Amino acid sequence: MKKFLLLFLTISLVSTAQTELETKDKKDKKTNVFTDAGDAAKMVVAKQKMYGGDFVSALNTYREVEKNNPKDPSVLHYIGFCYYNLKQIDKAKEYLLKSLEANATAKPENHLVLGKIYQLESNFDKAIEEFTAFTSAPSQNKESSEDAGTLLQQCQNAKAMLAAPLDVVVTNLGDNINSKFDDKNPCITADGSKLVFTTRRPESTSAAVDVEGDGTYFEDIYISNYDSTLKGFGKAAEAPGSINTKAHDAVTSISADGKQIFIYKNDINDKNSRGGDVFVSKVNNGKWRTPEPIGKPIASSYWEGGACVSPDGKKYFFTSERTGGFGGSDIWMVQRLNKKEWGKPENLGSEINTIYDEAGMFLAPDGKTLFFCSNGPGSMGSYDVFKTVLEGGKWSKPTNVGYPINSPAKEGQLTISADAKFAYVSSERAGGLGGNDIYKIDLKDYAILEKDGKKIKSNGLSILKGTVRDGYEGYGLPDVEIVLSDASGAQFSSTTTNENGEYFFTLKGGNYKLSIKKKGFKEITEDIVLKTSDKETVSLEKGYLLKK
Repeated sequence: MKKFLLLFLTISLVSTAQTELETKDKKDKKTNVFTDAGDAAKMVVAKQKMYGGDFVSALNTYREVEKNNPKDPSVLHYIGFCYYNLKQIDKAKEYLLKSLEANATAKPENHLVLGKIYQLESNFDKAIEEFTAFTSAPSQNKESSEDAGTLLQQCQNAKAMLAAPLDVVVTNLGDNINSKFDDKNPCITADGSKLVFTTRRPESTSAAVDVEGDGTYFEDIYISNYDSTLKGFGKAAEAPGSINTKAHDAVTSISADGKQIFIYKNDINDKNSRGGDVFVSKVNNGKWRTPEPIGKPIASSYWEGGACVSPDGKKYFFTSERTGGFGGSDIWMVQRLNKKEWGKPENLGSEINTIYDEAGMFLAPDGKTLFFCSNGPGSMGSYDVFKTVLEGGKWSKPTNVGYPINSPAKEGQLTISADAKFAYVSSERAGGLGGNDIYKIDLKDYAILEKDGKKIKSNGLSILKGTVRDGYEGYGLPDVEIVLSDASGAQFSSTTTNENGEYFFTLKGGNYKLSIKKKGFKEITEDIVLKTSDKETVSLEKGYLLKK
């Protein structure tokens, strides 16, 4: 059955909380002694609310119980636990320390949550001390101990990465893009003209609040256009058209040509998105159409958290909790055989997927470098960005992209420009405007697509795009096959035009032979010279008329 999760990239929140709560249930029977039967009943109600991820309501109930039980270690612990999940870190730490002061051994989980807080604060030695105290406590369940072991490893990773930072500059994009609310999932078009992202800011004073979730505003999709005068992205605004609803709408990627946005939707009142599914919205005359379900074979009876498409439009990568994976959310790939047929979805394998959660994918314009997020032992804290490269038909062992692109806090997906000069990432790191913020990464001194990080003359890509039209009627022709061959005549890349007759390539500059074919029309062949530049992304637009 589908899981009713509320937000993209919070895959493990409720399940982790539930595992910890199940462990606590058994201990609370021994540590909780309430003189007021009403308080005992409230504890049960509050715990059930936490099982469902409703930490706001659970916290309110626990605070009521606290009035009669101000020094009960379990009550204090759960209040701290709720504050932690609501990202009110200072209050969480206050109550967790109170719980330890009331009884140092009653709730060993205090050490686990405090360790996470110190890890978030980059106090790694203190975090290691707390995680060690938790694993040393008697009667810990296996899963919680394994989690603590993973967190310990992350702290060791963080210390090593902080000692060897990358030669990059990370800058907050400021209030043109970010707000005091969560802003995340940055996605840019290959030409760098549009930045699309997810925000939880209210679009009006009457904006709806997710009362069944964390009590903040629902997610919406915003767009910012690049301003050449400002040499940066302009003021972001709600995406025009019918892309946003009254429920959660989260962008997971935008196609390289900027014509399609892939969306994660989870609306209990909508049977098509109930439980979490991927939708697609297409642009028409500058406005985004009502999103439609992406359908099978990407959609299934299990939770799907997002998708992205390769620059040639032939491969789709998506996250899913379907059977056949390695645990949690896995990354899968499916190939489009033609307009109507798909291949069988393939799990990217154990080299990429783990027993932890993999999510937040972005396939670079080179078509072979995949960036994704994972919260496994290779991270320096929570979710980090990793990189894998398709080499000889196999995906390489993922590598952490390093600090300061990653931080001890939670990072979301990363996206890079076609010229590989800049990247964008969302992060909960300290110093932002509030919640998740979107950051720009200057890569001029670091070649993120190269194994050794060293620059070559030009590691960027150029763009070839255009429209193929009916030579008599003038309308765009869909499903036209366009093939690029190299100097030796070997096929280099291919694609088909979309419903409007448009095509789009991102590739290295050079000399190519272009071939355009559609049944019932005369074939067109032409030699193409695609230039490259160290200063900007070169874009060549070529239109064609097919005649019968």
